[in-house]
Amino acid sequence: MEVKIGVQHAPREIVLESGQSAEELEAIVADALSGKTSLLSLTDIRGRKVLVPADRLSYVDLGEPTARKVGFGAA
Repeated sequence: MEVKIGVQHAPREIVLESGQSAEELEAIVADALSGKTSLLSLTDIRGRKVLVPADRLSYVDLGEPTARKVGFGAA
């Protein structure tokens, strides 16, 4: 699932591909925004960890789950 994170005072958004479900990601974001944790911590499918201070989040966009397409005719 593609995740886009907007950070205050940052010119670009953070984009990562997560192996977690939308429900899991939503719970992690909700914990960060509610103050249960001070950092939004996500790990992408390659093992790269992204940490964003919760008080600097502008938005988090949870895209549709992406299925790998194989072949020349995949659209």
